[in-house]
This record gives sequence, C-alpha cells and structure tokens, in this order.
Amino acid sequence: SISLLSRGDRGRETGDGSLSPFPLNLHVAFPRVIIVPERNLKRQMPKGLFMELTLEEKQERVKDLRPIDDVFFEVFADDKDVMQEILRTILEDDGLIVTDVIPQSSERNLYGRSIRLDALCQLSSGAKVNVEVQRSDRDDHAKRVRFNASVITTKESNSGDRFEDILELYVVYISEFDIFRKGKTIYHVENVIKETGELLDDGLHRVFVNTEIDDGTLISSLMSCFTKKMVRNPSFPRVSEQVTKLKTTEGGQNAVCAIMEKYEKQAREAGLEEGRAEGRAE
Repeated sequence: SISLLSRGDRGRETGDGSLSPFPLNLHVAFPRVIIVPERNLKRQMPKGLFMELTLEEKQERVKDLRPIDDVFFEVFADDKDVMQEILRTILEDDGLIVTDVIPQSSERNLYGRSIRLDALCQLSSGAKVNVEVQRSDRDDHAKRVRFNASVITTKESNSGDRFEDILELYVVYISEFDIFRKGKTIYHVENVIKETGELLDDGLHRVFVNTEIDDGTLISSLMSCFTKKMVRNPSFPRVSEQVTKLKTTEGGQNAVCAIMEKYEKQAREAGLEEGRAEGRAE
C-alpha cells in the first residue's frame, strides 16, 4: 500500500484517480466526518471526537486489526527483529541481517509525485528492502513497484556516483490476493534478455507474495500470519510476540491507537477543508 502523493499527507487512490484522505484498506470504525459550510462548523461538528479513550475502548479498536492492515503494520513493522524474521523467510536467506527499519518512510520526488513506503529496511550488506502491504486490487501493481523503486533509487543516489555503485534494492510486495493469478504464493520478477534467456542483474529485485494461495511452504505459513487477528505460530516467534504485544499490552494498544488517531485527524482535516470550500462556493 504505497500511496502516490502530490502532497505530504498519506492518501489512497480512488477509482476515479483522485486521492482519498486515508487508506482504502483501513477497516476500522472511525468517527463520521460531517462536511458543512465554514460558517456552520462549530455548531454542527460532532462532540467527543477528541476525548481520551479508556483501556477497554482501546482494546475494542485494536482487536480486529491484522498485520496486513496499514494502520497495524505501521506499528508492527517498527522492529528490526520482526522484519528480519519476515525477510529471512521471504528472501530465503537465514544469514540476512536487518540493521535499521524506517516505518512509513516518506520519499519526496522533486520531478513529480512523491511516495509513502510502509517500511524501508536497511540490510548489513548495504542493500535496502522496501516492504509493502496491499489489500486493494484497484491498481497496476507492477507499475506501482517500478515507480516506487525508481524514486527510492534516485533519492539514495548522489551527484557523481558511478552507476556500478547504484543501490541494490529489493521490493517485497505483500498482497491479500494473487496479483498474477497463476496460483503461486510467491513470484520473483527479474529482468531477462529475451534472445538468450539469461537474467540481467541491474540491482533491482521484485518479489510479490500473497496471502491468498497456500502452497504448504514456510512462506505461505508466514503469509497466513498476516491475515490473523492473533498470531501464535512457533515458526515465527518474533512475529507472534509482536502481534500479541500490540494487542494485549497497554503500551502496544497506545501505539496502535496513536496511528489510528493520525489517520482520523487527516480525515477530519480533509473533511473540514471540503466544508470550507463548499462554504466559499455558496
């Protein structure tokens, strides 16, 4: 779920190509935003939007979230050991070391649209891994990956760099559906010289994984964790521990609710701006 943005706020593309103020795949009961002319804002705004939640209310808001949900993944991915366990499985490299994770990384593009990344991981090898979770199937996912990879590569490059030193980049795209509809849990997409069938290594590696197809492998077992509200999988102790912590501890619930509040605030601000525009038009 990378959003292609022309402004700093996180959004999602809607069916008509415009940007929604918060993720389409965020299945959480948010307070209703009322859009009214500016002169009526104070009188008609619903009460209680900014009240502190009780512990029970926080538990209720968090209990149905899963790792594949954007709002949950943003907090879930903010742990090097968790992401290392995930990437070692998907990339099938038990020696892989994650040295840093930047959840919800913003990458600005001076020449066009900027992007939001769900998690950008730094590996000890010097390579980076962009990990994305995607629930909505209303886009060209291959082109989305291509675009985001180009923005990351450009941002990580400096004037005077030799092309041979360009960033080694992996894009791991986790979806709730089989993107290519070929019945596989995982797809590795690389450049191939058509005339010879040889692989062309240009430093970009695209890996599409989905939760829909269960092929009985360890990777599909990991993918099943992404769609569960609670995870207790002995093959993935760090993933299981992180989900449990975020769901059952006050600190974890506070962290998730803080991200939810961020999205709610963006939705309210977008609604108020539309109300002001309506008021000016009248």
